[in-house]
Amino acid sequence: MAAPVDTSFCLVGPVPFKDVHQDDDDHAMPQAEDADVHEDDEDDHVIIISPGLPLRLHQGVWLFDDLRPASISVQRRFVLRPGDVLLASPPKCGTTWLKALAFATMARAAYPVSDANHPLRRLNPHECVPFMEALFSEGQQAKLEALPSPRLLQTHMHHSMLPHSLAGTPDCKLVFICREPKDMLVSSWHLYRSTRGVTLSFSDMFELACEGKIAYGPLWDQLLGYWNASKAAPERVMFLRYEQMMADPVSTDRELARFLGVPFTPAEEAAGVPADIAEMCSIGAMRGLDANRRGSTGTMSIQFRHETFFRKGVVGDWVNHMTPEMARRIDAILEEKLRGSGLTFSSS
Repeated sequence: MAAPVDTSFCLVGPVPFKDVHQDDDDHAMPQAEDADVHEDDEDDHVIIISPGLPLRLHQGVWLFDDLRPASISVQRRFVLRPGDVLLASPPKCGTTWLKALAFATMARAAYPVSDANHPLRRLNPHECVPFMEALFSEGQQAKLEALPSPRLLQTHMHHSMLPHSLAGTPDCKLVFICREPKDMLVSSWHLYRSTRGVTLSFSDMFELACEGKIAYGPLWDQLLGYWNASKAAPERVMFLRYEQMMADPVSTDRELARFLGVPFTPAEEAAGVPADIAEMCSIGAMRGLDANRRGSTGTMSIQFRHETFFRKGVVGDWVNHMTPEMARRIDAILEEKLRGSGLTFSSS
């Protein structure tokens, strides 16, 4: 077994999660449920997307049943620290890309992008930035306490289900990323089919999505929660779009750095650091790395092969899976649900 990587030189975070805890994987234990975990569940509302893949409604959100107790515990038990950064998103909306970009930007003093052994060149982004619900599901939430501040963490939870401690931690920042919903559905369907053996057709998944019955759905509620939070407190909540990152990743990185309080210096700009970070974190560059072509990440019950996080990453792939009628239907649903918010999506 490889010796642990020495991170003692790094006085502040974020540090790669796997570097701190790489020898602990064999000690994972399922989390014991909170005694009150069912107190506000709508237990009769269950969807079986495919054998072994149930979703259960909790606080108006459709959660994977095996991650539901963990999500509830994160909300009730997890204590945020000043300076923590939470990356939030619906599944398949650029989470992996945002993890890489945020980590490389925040940790660039300790891990220069020019380093051939940069963490993102030897680890999958999900091994650098932990998924909170997964750790809680395995009873490994104590690992989060061992990370130096500021911690960089990720969640798929709605804004309404974020840790209660967030209200008392004003220095904690949120970065939310979303994607054109039709592309998100296509990408989610491919992921489920390749990873969890989901056998339902895309049209069946589409019908469920139109009813809001997808993992972490309804999607429109999740979008509105973070959108409204970003409007109420733009200094604390950043709302990103996948398409925005695709169109100009360097400008997005500059904006992200400013928001996180670590803007690029004139010397860094002159040296091309923002562009170098954007290139290292690009889907094309990450897809070719061994760390992203092999191995898997997830919980004891859900494992996602690293290669599945880098399928296409393009904008507009939905046209290869949806009929014009399907596109018009979901566009109309979203327009109705988001009406008056100022948040819109286009079919173009």
